[in-house]
Amino acid sequence: MIIAIDGTTSSGKGTLAKRLAKHYGLPHLDTGLLYRAVAKAAMDAGVELKDEDACVRLAAGVRLEPFDERELRSSGVGAAASVVASLPAVRRALFELQRNFAQQEGGALLDGRDIGTVIAPHADVKLWVDAAVEERARRRFLELSGIGENVTEAGVLEQLKERDARDAARKDAPMKPADDAVWIDTTTMTPEECLARALEVVETRRR
Repeated sequence: MIIAIDGTTSSGKGTLAKRLAKHYGLPHLDTGLLYRAVAKAAMDAGVELKDEDACVRLAAGVRLEPFDERELRSSGVGAAASVVASLPAVRRALFELQRNFAQQEGGALLDGRDIGTVIAPHADVKLWVDAAVEERARRRFLELSGIGENVTEAGVLEQLKERDARDAARKDAPMKPADDAVWIDTTTMTPEECLARALEVVETRRR
């Protein structure tokens, strides 16, 4: 079984992906971390984020193990990752890695922004997770404040709007729900309610 979870930043898709993967015993890949790792590697090496050739070389050998996940999830790396992810050659460089993960024996669960549309268009279950941008900003503000980042909720809101626009407008694999994805609006949902809804969708598809 292949489960594809796409959606916006701070919508709850990452938490849902981890819980759903654990429930079904599926290997899980947060594909956004791959782009964050490439962006962080570029930042560390002093590479211009829009230097496609240099970023492709970094993407070709990217591994998540050397990086601190908390650092990868910082606001600065997230913004940089959105720029790197807009480079078509970088997306192509990471395509096979993601596709191979999805097609491994026994199935897998992947979350990102183009899983159901590009990486695993034939996934057994496709979910699109979203929430009102103001609620996402509130959640992201609390998350970043909790790890010591000096941010404001208004600033986070503006950053999320900019990132949504950039991710949706890129020419190569834009962020959008698959035509057959089931939408889950988490604006007023608890993580438990979100998981329950997702399990309902998966079990319906399995039957």
